[in-house]
Amino acid sequence: MAGGGRKGETYAQVDQSEGGHRPHGGVTLTAAVMAALPAQAVVGGTESTHAYSFMGSFQPSYPAPPRPDGHGCGVEVLAPQWVLTAGHCAGKNPTGAKAGVPRGWKVRVGSLDTTSGGEVAEVDHYYRLATNNDEGGFWGRDMALMHLRTPVRAKPVRIASTTPADNTPVRIMGWGMTCDDGTNSACYPTRLREADTVVQPISTCPSHAASGELCVGSADGSVAASNMDSGGPALVREGGQWAVAGVVSGPDESGKTLYTDVTRHTDWINGIISGTHVPADDEIPNVEGAADLGGCVGSVVSSPASRPQDPALLLTNGHCVQGKRPAPGAALVDRPADREVPIADRQGYPQTTAHAKRLVYATMTGTDVALYRLDQTYAQLRAEGVKVFRLSSTPVRAGDPLTMAYAGGRLECTAEAVVTHLREGGYQQDHSIRYATGKDCAPWHGTSGSALLAPDGTTVVGIHNTHNDAGEKCTDNNPCEVGPDGTVTAVQGRGYGQQVHMIASCLTEGSRLDLSHRGCTLTGATPRPDHRAAPPVTRTGTAAPEPTNTDPIG
Repeated sequence: MAGGGRKGETYAQVDQSEGGHRPHGGVTLTAAVMAALPAQAVVGGTESTHAYSFMGSFQPSYPAPPRPDGHGCGVEVLAPQWVLTAGHCAGKNPTGAKAGVPRGWKVRVGSLDTTSGGEVAEVDHYYRLATNNDEGGFWGRDMALMHLRTPVRAKPVRIASTTPADNTPVRIMGWGMTCDDGTNSACYPTRLREADTVVQPISTCPSHAASGELCVGSADGSVAASNMDSGGPALVREGGQWAVAGVVSGPDESGKTLYTDVTRHTDWINGIISGTHVPADDEIPNVEGAADLGGCVGSVVSSPASRPQDPALLLTNGHCVQGKRPAPGAALVDRPADREVPIADRQGYPQTTAHAKRLVYATMTGTDVALYRLDQTYAQLRAEGVKVFRLSSTPVRAGDPLTMAYAGGRLECTAEAVVTHLREGGYQQDHSIRYATGKDCAPWHGTSGSALLAPDGTTVVGIHNTHNDAGEKCTDNNPCEVGPDGTVTAVQGRGYGQQVHMIASCLTEGSRLDLSHRGCTLTGATPRPDHRAAPPVTRTGTAAPEPTNTDPIG
């Protein structure tokens, strides 16, 4: 089934909210992803012996880098209240906005160490030169300015007067990883590292090179910047002083690194810093209530039986559970869980962070759903300003409008059809929702578990779970439709959601699951004389959680 996150991609490597596909170094999203990273850092560098007043560390609190010191990207001071970095570093705001107001972002400048010394300033605005949504994308324009709430005393660095020629000596620096074990804190240096190298002919970085980029590093790749050095500088000497010619965008497979040529964009930089040409902030979509599950999405839902004092329930896909997925024909029931659940405010930053303490139910047969019990009640979450959605008891029908509520925005979809059966990788779901294909409804890996909302914006009528990647039939990542006559159809690009109306009939007071409750038809339900029995099921009770699944469906 469609993957919720691609193995080995880092936080700044692919901006899925913008459809990015080109790898480049940056902050990682999860420890599970980190484990697959190659060895990266200021390759061939040494520890700096003195501080550079203009050099700084970007340290966002959300999404938080997976390292103890909080370092995510490099920055350079251009003016007392302005720093320069890579566009993809600022692009890790929750909705992928081009310009806006962040929350919990800071920089530490003028220190050798990411944890002490120098000056610390809060970032109160960001402006990206380009995004993947712009015509031509952002390669060669991977650059951003951040405004500081208070001025720093650090001496700024100048922008180089011209694009450096091939073989020009440059100095690179940063706090990137020094080894490939993302779970090892020793791989994250707190001390600044630097190396001297040269600008290579752009033809030596052929795989990604675009107009406006510099190829920097030794010919054999032994000296280069890479993961978590993003935004760091390529410095040249002008008039006996350092000047910034480029900022790290991403590594080439050869080991050399691509830098955005800063000298090409001085008009844009000067227009913003001077206040004469300041871009307007993006209109931020309302994403309140989306829970970030690290490769999947969830939402807090209540049923007609729910009371304010009941522990809140979180809805996501069955394939998004931690540990092994439910087997075909099986359901996981009442299992221990330990899962952090940040729940978004309107702009996508955490309104609060709850914890899932129990996996109440999960299945991928008949439908694709999971319910977690949280450590806070509905009343407590509402008091903290969390959006609580309502579970529908009515099935989705062809023609119904749907809003897919994912963590970075909203997709406007329509139920084109309700298909008899959907098969994928050995699983079958029934009465699945096929979306009408269009640019306004094009889900991707990582949107699994997104609530499908009714026009009221509060009622969850379905849940997104998969799409067909390659046009294959019934394989993982390639769901197929099976008609009443057994006809099998698969169309590349088609997306699907699952019905959720049957869940409410299985819930009772106290956020308890009762599979013998009258009207409950979920997989594993006890047969009743007044309704058809659910498929045979293997029920798993209180087994301990297994290692986190790093490739959920999506």
